[in-house]
Amino acid sequence: MVFDSTETASREELREVQDGRLRETVRNAYENVEFYRETFDAAGLSPADIESVEDLSKLPFTTKEDFRDHYPTGMFAVDMDDVIRVHASSGTTGKPKIVGYTREDLDVWSKAVARCLVAAGVGSDDVVQNAYGYGLFTGGLGLHQGVEELGATVIPIGGGNTQRQVELLSDLGSDVIACTPSYALYLAEVADDMGTDIRDLPLRTVIFGAEPCTEPMRNEIEERLGVTGIDIYGLSEIVGPGVSVECEAQDGLHIWEDYFYPEVVDPNTGDPVEEGEEGELVLTTLAKDALPVLRYRTGDLTTLDYDTCECGRTCVRMDNITGRSDDLIIVRGVNFYPSEVESVVLEFDEIAPHYRIDLRREGSLDRVEITVELVEEFGGSLSDLEGRIQKRLSNVLSFTPDELHLVEYGDIARTEVGKVQRVYDHRGQ
Repeated sequence: MVFDSTETASREELREVQDGRLRETVRNAYENVEFYRETFDAAGLSPADIESVEDLSKLPFTTKEDFRDHYPTGMFAVDMDDVIRVHASSGTTGKPKIVGYTREDLDVWSKAVARCLVAAGVGSDDVVQNAYGYGLFTGGLGLHQGVEELGATVIPIGGGNTQRQVELLSDLGSDVIACTPSYALYLAEVADDMGTDIRDLPLRTVIFGAEPCTEPMRNEIEERLGVTGIDIYGLSEIVGPGVSVECEAQDGLHIWEDYFYPEVVDPNTGDPVEEGEEGELVLTTLAKDALPVLRYRTGDLTTLDYDTCECGRTCVRMDNITGRSDDLIIVRGVNFYPSEVESVVLEFDEIAPHYRIDLRREGSLDRVEITVELVEEFGGSLSDLEGRIQKRLSNVLSFTPDELHLVEYGDIARTEVGKVQRVYDHRGQ
C-alpha cells in the first residue's frame, strides 16, 4: 500500500518532476535569498544555468555554518508575514538553525510524513503515540501533522513522563509509538520496573529517529518490545522528519525524491562517489517556499540504492545512518565512530545497551575511557568479562581503550527527552 502514486512512479517520471521543481526552487532562492544570489554571482552562474538535477554539481554546497552566519532568518525566501510556523535546531554546537514554513510548506511536510507512516505499515485506523518532543524541535509537530494527514489517531504525549507512556500504551491500545531509539529501550526498562511486559500489549511498531541506530540496537528494540523497528530520517534544515523512511521490508530508507533530491559525496573532497559507495548525504529541497535549500551537506554518512524495492516503491533508498562525518573521533591518529563502540556493547548479553565515551588529554596524549553497564542480573566474573570486551574493542577499533569501566545497571544516565549523549570530550577543558 502507498499513500500516493508518486511513490511508484517511473524514474523518467520522477526526473521530469524533479527538473521542473528544481528550476522553480533555484529561481526562488536566487531572487529572494541574498545568500544564494551572492553564491550564484560569485560562481558566475545564473538560474538559467541550472536546467536539471544534472546541473546541481555546478553549485557550491550549503552548510550549517551558512545557516548560523545568517541567523535568524537570513536564509528565508519569504517575509515573516508569510511564515506561519517556525522551528529550530537544538543549538547544542552553536546558534540554533532557524527554519520557517509557509502554509504550502506544511502541506508538503504533512504529505511526506504520511507517506512515511504508510510505508511503515501504519493505517488510518491505527493509534499512534507520539513521544517525540513538541515545541521548537521538529519531531513532535512534524510527526503529529503526518498522522492527522493520514487520518490515523495521534496521542500527542511528547517526550518524557515515561510511566504515563507505558500506561497509555496499555490503556489506549496504541499500535505505534514514535520516539528516539534510546528512548524505546528506556521505555522497556521502565515498563519492566512497573511489572508490565510491553510485548503483551497491542504495540506492534516503533518508528524511531533523531539518533543513529545501528542494526544491533534495532534488534535489541525489536526483541525487548516485541515490535518491528522502522527508521525514519529527517533534519530541520530540510523539513524535519519525513525526508525518508524504511518500508516494512527494512531494506533502506525511501527518500521522497519529488520533494528532496539526494546526492552522496566524498566528505573530504566533496566529489560525487560511485553509486553504492558510502559518503556524505547532500540534499536539495524541491518543494519548499519559505526556505529553499540547495546542496545542503547533512554530515550524515550513507549509500544510495536505485533498484526498485520489493515493496514496489521506486524512490531511491538510502542506507541507515549509523554515523556522521563530524562524529568522527580521532585519538592518537586513529579514527573511529561511536557506532563502532555501540556495535560491540550490543554483542554481549552481560552488558546493557547503554554506554558512554569520555575523551581526556594528559600532557600531549589523548586518552579514551569507555563505560558500559552490566545487566541487572549479572552474576559472572567481572575480570573475565572485562577481558573479553577489551579484546573485542581492540579488534573493532584497531586500538585498545585506555580504560574500560564496568558499572552497575542504571549508573549511566538515561535521556527521557531529546537526543541521548554518548560522547563527552573533555580535551579542551
